[in-house]
Amino acid sequence: MKTCYRLFLYTACVVALTISRESKAQPAKAEACITEMMQQSKVVGISVAVVKNNKIVYTHSFGLKNLENNTPLTDDCLFRIASVSKSFTATSIMQLAEAKKLSLEDDVSNLVGFKIRNPKFPETIITLRMVLSHRSSINDSQGYFSLDAINPGKNPDWAKCYNDYEPGKGYQYCNLNFNMAGTILEKVSGERFDQYVKHHVLDPLGIYGGYCVDSLDKNRFATIYEYNGDSAKFIASPGAYNPRSDEIANYTMGYSTPVFSPTGGMKISATGLAKYMMMHMRKGKYRGGRIISKQSAEDMRTPLSDKEGYGLAISTTDKLIAGKTLKGHTGVAYGLFSAMYFHPEEKFGIVVISNGCHPGYTDGFNTVIRKTVNCLYEHFLK
Repeated sequence: MKTCYRLFLYTACVVALTISRESKAQPAKAEACITEMMQQSKVVGISVAVVKNNKIVYTHSFGLKNLENNTPLTDDCLFRIASVSKSFTATSIMQLAEAKKLSLEDDVSNLVGFKIRNPKFPETIITLRMVLSHRSSINDSQGYFSLDAINPGKNPDWAKCYNDYEPGKGYQYCNLNFNMAGTILEKVSGERFDQYVKHHVLDPLGIYGGYCVDSLDKNRFATIYEYNGDSAKFIASPGAYNPRSDEIANYTMGYSTPVFSPTGGMKISATGLAKYMMMHMRKGKYRGGRIISKQSAEDMRTPLSDKEGYGLAISTTDKLIAGKTLKGHTGVAYGLFSAMYFHPEEKFGIVVISNGCHPGYTDGFNTVIRKTVNCLYEHFLK
């Protein structure tokens, strides 16, 4: 009996020691993989987070926060994450829909306060669902930093904002869609857009970040750099963190909303974004309750068309990790590249943000982001 017990203890110790050694080897191998990739590519910095079984199991930052000062990138650095921001706007809209304050089938004209109609299809209502899924037939040809672009009372060329196909019958990715969605959120909730997202999404999840530059610690911002192919150098993009303080000082509720860029202006760390991602992985749940309902989470991640794979600010792809169908979003702006993707059934997710890297693409994804995701998958999740 004693011999069996000793054998059991010995076996348990060996297994525990093996697991410990393997768990220590995982970060080292992943970091070596990413470091080697960075040496072979043009990269300023990369910040990552890995979620396994709905828990953050790894965070790390590589490279520099600021090239001029040679400041290292750290896990608490904030980035403007570009279009990954869209899902925060959509998540907030889903909260209002659950509260019966609006419907995704509502006419956007009634919600935004002026006529939103494709002049080629004047009888076809453009719904909020169409806006959130980029199926509104609206484009960015007139710009998207102000609602004046599509407002018939402000822009004589407003009709150019619409494509030739009927709303709901085609897809075109469009930033103006989400700046309108953010405006609708503000008008319906009565709360300024940046404050609504902070109070109803970020604060419950315990995440530091937001859309308003002046409300955040600027010392935590990772400088964003755009790669210049002609000079083979990185050029800082100060516009990424333009506070637009004068515009905010003269803010018009329910119209000036694009100042905060609901389409791309969230500032957050990779770790913070991973916490948010876990909420979507768990279909709206978090430790303190729910941000959105299970049905809302399902609606957001379900593609309206298999061709584009786009739901409501969450896309579906099988091109990022071979053999895996993932849900999430990418972001590209000012030289920054970001990605937030998760596997609902296997309960893993990966966040990668670069504040500057070579802009080359492979299978629809920035090559540096793609290689980093696969390094992390290979050594932590495979």
